Amino acid sequence: MNQQTRLQALSTFLKAQRAKILPQSVGLAPGTRRRTPGLRREEVAQLAGVSSTWYTWLEQGRDIKVSPSVLDAVARALQLTVDERKYLYALALETGTGVGQDVQKEDEPPKINPALKRILKELRSCPTIISDRRSHIVGWNEAAAHVFLDFEQIPYEERNLIRLVFTRKELRRLAVNWEHFVSGFLAIFRANYGQYVEDEWYEQFLSEMRQVHPDFHELWEQSRVSSAPEVLLEFRHAKAGKMLFHLTSLQVSGSADLRCSIYTPDPNSATETKLRQLIDRPVSSSKP
Repeated sequence: MNQQTRLQALSTFLKAQRAKILPQSVGLAPGTRRRTPGLRREEVAQLAGVSSTWYTWLEQGRDIKVSPSVLDAVARALQLTVDERKYLYALALETGTGVGQDVQKEDEPPKINPALKRILKELRSCPTIISDRRSHIVGWNEAAAHVFLDFEQIPYEERNLIRLVFTRKELRRLAVNWEHFVSGFLAIFRANYGQYVEDEWYEQFLSEMRQVHPDFHELWEQSRVSSAPEVLLEFRHAKAGKMLFHLTSLQVSGSADLRCSIYTPDPNSATETKLRQLIDRPVSSSKP
C-alpha cells in the first residue's frame, strides 16, 4: 500500500480502538457531554503521556515522526492486544514483513508439502482449510468439502476465502450468525494486511470488495486484528442440520506463510456423528 493509504489505515484503526474504551474503565468520569463513544483524543494523549497535538496528528494520519517507545505508550493507553500492537507498529513504522523478492503471484498457489497433506487427511472429523497470506484457499480436506463447498470446482483465482463468504449463497445460509462467521476471517485478513504493508494487492482487493459488496465496508471497519481468533460457530447445514464447531487458526511453519484453519466439532453436540454420516454418503449427494 502507498504512504497515503497506509496513513489512512492507521487513522481508521486508532479511531476505532479509541471508540471501544469506556472512560470509566481507565478511571475517567463518563460525563454527559460526550459526542462520541469511547475516549477523547486528549484523554488518550494524557494516558499515553504524549502531547494532545501530536496524538491528534497521528490519528489524523499525518506524516509525522514516531518512535517505538511512544507507540508502546499509545498501545497501552488503547489497551491493544499483541496482534493489534503488531498492526499498529506495521502501519506507523512500516515494519511489516513486506514482499521483497518473494512477490506472490495469484496464478501460482503455494505448494503444500507432503507432511501437511498428511495432516489434512488425518483430520477426518475436523473440516480443515489451508490458506495463504492473501486468504486464497490452497488446500482442504474431505470434511471441509462436505461442510462448506467443493472447492475443487472453484478456479484458484476465485478461491479466495474472504470473497467466497460474501459471494456464495451456500456460505451465507450455512452460518446461523453470518457476521460472526465472517469476523474470524476478517480478523486474520487484517493481521496479514498490516504485516504486508508493501503488498499493493491488499488495497486493490479491498477496493474491489467495497465496490461489489455494500455490506463489506462496515464489517471491515469493525473487524478486529487477530492472527489466531478462537470462535464457536453454529451452522445450519442443508443435510446435517445443526452443527457446532470451534475454530482454531494456526500458522504453518515454513516460507510459504500458510495458515491452517481447523473446525473442531463441539464435544457436547452430535456434530461429529453428523459429519461422519455426511462423509459416508455418496459424493454426488455431499454438497451443502
